[in-house]
Amino acid sequence: MINKSSLFIVNSIEHHLQTLLSSLPLHSTRVIENEDEGKNEFLLKEAKKAIKEAYIASNETKYIILCGESFGIPAQNSLLKVLEEPPRNIIFILVTTSKNSILPTILSRLEVKYLKTKKSFQEFELNLANLELKDIYSYLKQHQRISKYEAKEILETILFSVNKHKIQLNSKQLHSFSTAMKLLELNSRPVSVLTTVLLNLLLKR
Repeated sequence: MINKSSLFIVNSIEHHLQTLLSSLPLHSTRVIENEDEGKNEFLLKEAKKAIKEAYIASNETKYIILCGESFGIPAQNSLLKVLEEPPRNIIFILVTTSKNSILPTILSRLEVKYLKTKKSFQEFELNLANLELKDIYSYLKQHQRISKYEAKEILETILFSVNKHKIQLNSKQLHSFSTAMKLLELNSRPVSVLTTVLLNLLLKR
């Protein structure tokens, strides 16, 4: 049982959240995350919800789980005081996939548990050595609602397959991957970013 406010760094937020919910009393556990479609960043509005929930009195331990692939700086700054001096019977649990977005001031207030394991990549489902436009179109149609984090994983999988099969890419194509990652961080539409990368690979021949 978790008895103090903690930060969990994990591979999959969804998987770890299910593990937590199975071990904590559901009637005294609250989950707060960004509910906007395709958005996985914990923002100031979520932080305000968490603070409000923390100050709702409870006679037994209440667990407030905050989930985000990343945590915005304004959100973290607003949480500082309540994390340092939480109300009676309140335990905060932060769950994220990246320690890099967490401010040192937040880290110092929490017990950090690094549960992330090395990823094992599977092959990209399209044949990169013999791409066809119709296959790309079909693939993008199936993945048009992906989040930016899912798009990042797809890009990593593509690079893994490129390296495994020793597919030669020119400097422009290689650069397109780093550009794609930057665009995703700027919240460009994930399927549009993925489209550009796949079309660049199609034109490599």
